[in-house]
Amino acid sequence: MNGNNGNRRAELANDIKRQAGSEATKRFLRTLPAFRLEKEVPRRLSDLLDRLDAADARKAGGERRR
Repeated sequence: MNGNNGNRRAELANDIKRQAGSEATKRFLRTLPAFRLEKEVPRRLSDLLDRLDAADARKAGGERRR
């Protein structure tokens, strides 16, 4: 493998990070439905998050498996 290949990968990664973080890209993504923020969390998801919090609280309380 050529040592230059590592440099190309690093440059490509930096270019992708720069472009993904640009204001133009952020503006564009906000117009797409998949990237819009929901104002409210759906009830089903809220219930699941509550169950997860309760499970975490139980684990933190000393109910750990060995």
